[in-house]
Amino acid sequence: MREQPRRMERMVPVQYEYRPHRPRGVNFISPCLKYTMFFFNFIFWLVGGALIGIGLYALVDQFQSGEGLRVNEVADVLFNVGLIIAIIGAVIFFVSFFGCIGALRENCVLLKAYSVALLIFFLLELAVATLCFVYPNRVEGIISNYLTDNVIQKYREDPDLQNLIDFVQQEFHCCGLSSRSYEDWSKNEYFNCTSPELNQSVERCGVPYSCCKNATDMSSGLINIMCGYGVQGDGKPSKELLPQSKGSASLHNDANPKEKVWTQGCIDALKSWINRNLYIVASSTLGIALMQLFVMYLAKSLEGQIELQKST
Repeated sequence: MREQPRRMERMVPVQYEYRPHRPRGVNFISPCLKYTMFFFNFIFWLVGGALIGIGLYALVDQFQSGEGLRVNEVADVLFNVGLIIAIIGAVIFFVSFFGCIGALRENCVLLKAYSVALLIFFLLELAVATLCFVYPNRVEGIISNYLTDNVIQKYREDPDLQNLIDFVQQEFHCCGLSSRSYEDWSKNEYFNCTSPELNQSVERCGVPYSCCKNATDMSSGLINIMCGYGVQGDGKPSKELLPQSKGSASLHNDANPKEKVWTQGCIDALKSWINRNLYIVASSTLGIALMQLFVMYLAKSLEGQIELQKST
C-alpha cells in the first residue's frame, strides 16, 4: 500500500503570560511595617474609646441633672464640651480602627480609607493654618465675635463649659474673650448691667470669680465666689439684691476694677502665651504634621506590599 502523505498541521503560535517568579516561602509584606501600623493605631483606638467614654459620661451627667441635650443651633454642638469630646473620640476610634484592622488583616480597602481620612485631616489643618497666616486680623475678629456671642452667653447653661472657662481664665490670668476684657460679661444675662427690674440676679454688674486676681482667701483658703461682684458699670452691686450676712460689706468695695480683676481678654492672653512659647508651639505643630505624613506613607507602603503579594 502506498503511504499517504501526512497533512501539514497549521502552526498556531502559543502566547504565554509572563509572571515574575517568586520562590516558595517568600513574603513581600514586611512584618515590622505591618505590626508597627497595628500597634500605633491600636494605641489611638484605645484613646478614642476612652474619649467616647468620657464624653458619654458627661452627657449622662447632663441628663441626670435635668439639663438634657439641647441642639437648636450649631453653637449648641460646638460649645457642648461632653458632646465635642464624644465626637472627637468617635472620629479617632473609627479612623484608627481602619488602620488597625487594615494592617492586621492586610485589607487594602480599609488601608485606603485610612489614608484618605488622614489626608482630609491634613488638608483641613493646612487650610486653617493658611487662613490664619494670610488673614490673621480677620480670623481673630470672627473668632472673637462668635465666641463672645456664644460662650459668654452659655456660661451658666453648661457646667462643663463653665468649668472650662473658669480654668482658662485662672490659668491665663484673663477675663472675657475680646479686647473688651471683663466688659464681655455684660452679654451674659446674669452679669449684665441692666436695671434691677430687668435683671434680678445678685451677680448683676459682676464677673465670674475666675476673673479675680485674688479669688482665694489667704486666711481660710476658700474661694470667694463673690469677689467679682460689681466690677462692671459703677463697680457697685445692687445692695438690695445682695445676700445679707455678717461681713458681707467686705466682699464688695469700690476699688478700681483693674485692681480687682484681670483686664486682658483670653484671646490676647493666648496670643501672648503662643508668642512666649513660639518655638515649642511651632515644633509641636510641625511634629504633628510630619507624623501624619509619615503614617500616610507607612499605610501606602503597606498597601503596595499587600497588592504585590496578591499579584504573585
